[in-house]
Amino acid sequence: MVLDHFQLGGQVAIVTGCNTGLGQGMALALAQAGADIVGINVSDPADTRHGVEALGRRFLDLRANLADLSCIPDLLAQAKSLTGEVNILVNNAGIIRREDAIKFSEADWDDVIDLNLKSVFFLSQAVAKLFLAQGKGGKIINIASMLSFQGGVRVPSYTASKSGVMGITRLMANEWAQHGINVNAIAPGYMATNNTAALRADEGRNASILERIPAGRWGTPEDLAGPVVFLASKASDYVNGYTVAVDGGWLAR
Repeated sequence: MVLDHFQLGGQVAIVTGCNTGLGQGMALALAQAGADIVGINVSDPADTRHGVEALGRRFLDLRANLADLSCIPDLLAQAKSLTGEVNILVNNAGIIRREDAIKFSEADWDDVIDLNLKSVFFLSQAVAKLFLAQGKGGKIINIASMLSFQGGVRVPSYTASKSGVMGITRLMANEWAQHGINVNAIAPGYMATNNTAALRADEGRNASILERIPAGRWGTPEDLAGPVVFLASKASDYVNGYTVAVDGGWLAR
């Protein structure tokens, strides 16, 4: 049956930045589909851990700043301890810095690029090596953005990083698809999370955003559940190098 292809029972998914918001929603969705979760965060993902465990799945809580690449080998060694292998990677961890381009600092550039782009590539590289050693292929899902397609304002390093995420998603798919490793991305639109609280509280800005979204509402972490399970499952075995926009129609407008 086709629905069997969406089941993730017996698999292990690494999800970075899953303590709140979109990362938490994706981790819970993967757990609902049957996967055990390895969460990599800088702060306590207590709510996510409780949610995963309430579904009868295991949760391994790892703490690291992924901008420091030296932590990657130890993280993967610990992740393998959950069941002996890793099958799915969701690169969700990221930060944003806001400032006019004319005044943007080198430190704000480097901080965002290091976490949002450099760590995504090198964690994916390390996990791909693990997939090759396991001999079963695997799934890598990167989290892009509307700013992978558009320029935005006052977020130069974020725009560069998310444009880069879409590019390296294609690059990695080109090289690794032959090994049964699917690399794809999700580009969330305007989502109702902590990061957008100020925008939603601004009556004028909120109205202008909603006017542009054909669906007429902000997205929620639950809106990413179907796309992330699809891209993590056998149902997407012939999907390679694609960035799925989950935006309520924002780009179509």
